[in-house]
Amino acid sequence: MNLKDVKVGNTVKVKKLTGDGPVKRRIMDMGITKGVEIFVRKVAPLGDPIEVNVRGYELSVRKADAAMIEVE
Repeated sequence: MNLKDVKVGNTVKVKKLTGDGPVKRRIMDMGITKGVEIFVRKVAPLGDPIEVNVRGYELSVRKADAAMIEVE
């Protein structure tokens, strides 16, 4: 399951990051690394972006980037 598939109000744990090079690095720089918990706060009316809580701060993630984050 990917982060883009998670329903609002659920907390998930990052299992794996896919993607390569600069995209994966940017996701990691935002604090999304293996084992971290992510709480999905809300989703924009048209479905993009997704607002999440990671490591105590709020973050907006594009759906394309959320698809590269495998969660459990």
